[in-house]
Amino acid sequence: MKIALITGGSNGIGKATALELGRRGTGVVLTYHSDAAGAAAVVAEIEKNPGIRAAALQLDLSRRETFTVFADAFRDALQTLWGRTTFDALVNNGGMGGGMPFADMTEDYFDKILNTNFTGPFLLTQRLVGRIEEGGAIVNVSSSSSKGSFVGYSAYGASKAAVSSWTRYIAKELSPRRIRVNAVSPGPVHSNFGGGVFDKHPEYIQPLAAQTALGRIGAPDDLAKVIAGFISDDFGWVTAQDIEVSGGFLL
Repeated sequence: MKIALITGGSNGIGKATALELGRRGTGVVLTYHSDAAGAAAVVAEIEKNPGIRAAALQLDLSRRETFTVFADAFRDALQTLWGRTTFDALVNNGGMGGGMPFADMTEDYFDKILNTNFTGPFLLTQRLVGRIEEGGAIVNVSSSSSKGSFVGYSAYGASKAAVSSWTRYIAKELSPRRIRVNAVSPGPVHSNFGGGVFDKHPEYIQPLAAQTALGRIGAPDDLAKVIAGFISDDFGWVTAQDIEVSGGFLL
């Protein structure tokens, strides 16, 4: 059985990915920032699949000083649930969104965006990569914002551009171990990301759908299936790619 670690797995794309992998027979460890109840509900849903185990661990990607404690807790979960010390796939999904005009941007906001979206995943992956099995997979969640220029998203877009670039670099460095590293770049997705902006402002949905070739904004399941595909053996000859999963947003 394959085992995957998914950061930010209590909601949105991470939750959908955790559930999709559970349905496909993969054991899951998911992380949550503050929603312990939501994470526990995802674990319970995954474990409805016969023979599939799951666990949830707290993680704040912006606080790198906590990564040693997290890595120990993750090791213990692997040993307790599966009798293993290694795992097969890492999905770097956890992150934060939101915009702030460049001229008004504070250092605190900039640091929070960069630490959560890039520095945290970079250093966490560095700490855990020794536990990834030969022939395993890493999937990084970037954003179509990394390629665009949306007013107020200079820090967010730059942090995701860093993720996309980093994907190619570590794909090269990890290739001797046959670890595949790819990224997915969502367009607008109706989830709770960015504080649940589409639930608070449903009037934003139709204008974005009108700019999308396939006529709607994304759903978490759209991304989950692609991420699960990258982890599967079906994509065993694909690495160093960043696939935009947006339905043709701004095509």
